[in-house]
Amino acid sequence: MYQEAYHHEHLSNYSFLITGGAGFIGSNLVGYLLKHNAKKVRVLDNLATGFKHNIAEFESHPNFEFVLGDIRDLETCTTAVAGMDFVLHQAALGSVPRSFNDPISSNEVNIAGFLNMLVASRDAGVKRMIYAASSSTYGDSKALPKQEEIIGKPLSPYAITKYVNELYADNFSTNFDFHSVGLRYFNVFGPKQNVKGAYAAVIPLFFNAGIHNTKVTINGDGNQTRDFTFVENVIQANIKAVFSEITKHEVFNVAVGDRISVNDLWNNIKEITKSTVEVSHGESRIGDVRDSLADITKAKTLLGYNPKYTVRDGLAITYDFFKKQAEANDE
Repeated sequence: MYQEAYHHEHLSNYSFLITGGAGFIGSNLVGYLLKHNAKKVRVLDNLATGFKHNIAEFESHPNFEFVLGDIRDLETCTTAVAGMDFVLHQAALGSVPRSFNDPISSNEVNIAGFLNMLVASRDAGVKRMIYAASSSTYGDSKALPKQEEIIGKPLSPYAITKYVNELYADNFSTNFDFHSVGLRYFNVFGPKQNVKGAYAAVIPLFFNAGIHNTKVTINGDGNQTRDFTFVENVIQANIKAVFSEITKHEVFNVAVGDRISVNDLWNNIKEITKSTVEVSHGESRIGDVRDSLADITKAKTLLGYNPKYTVRDGLAITYDFFKKQAEANDE
């Protein structure tokens, strides 16, 4: 992965802070930046949902630094951004179900923590902050494909927190001349995604079931559709947003611009893993949208974003990762 460079500048001239860098997307960002010779890559993570094993391969790299800390503490954020040119803010408490079970923690991390990072980045003279927004912001809007300027009412506490991020970022752009970029991720998947825990995403769960031939349960009828997006497409969008010529706060969809049903997704993974498991169906999840499909025209036009990986491409690479992980665990 990450053989192709999505930047034209010499990364050896720039230092990057990645919040949540021990998590799924954050650790993939670390991998890209170090592969392409970034001057400094500092990770800030409290390891609540991230894992040291995601960044273990980077610990001996001379340009890598890990800081154990929490974005809910402003002093920690201030220390972490010191000397950084860019901030890639991935730290968050994800998961719609988690936000219903514990809305206070979601609010503290996703809103108060986000505001801390905005303030710290602005005060440190950071050139730009790129932050993980979410397709959940579209809420109950039935319009397809999803266009950035047309949103509905948020359906979960998580979605509310991600929308508030956009409002704060826009306000800081207007009033403080600090211009950040929000990337509305659409169902990201790929290597290093967590397969364990109550809030694991559907693709690692499906791969785990397919590889081990264990029970699969799909929430609802499985005909709900998603614009599943391979993680390298997301890394491309982050890097291009860093070096874009944007002069105000902007929000972009980051996806493939295609959708697949959850049933078809399982059938694809079942075929890849050669599983013989039959699927069962459970109750629909509260706060889930029925259909999701992104219009990526804005990102293509203003960022030069061009997703390289289809769902099928990404599933093949992800399968290799989870298969090797399973084999290592069995040894």
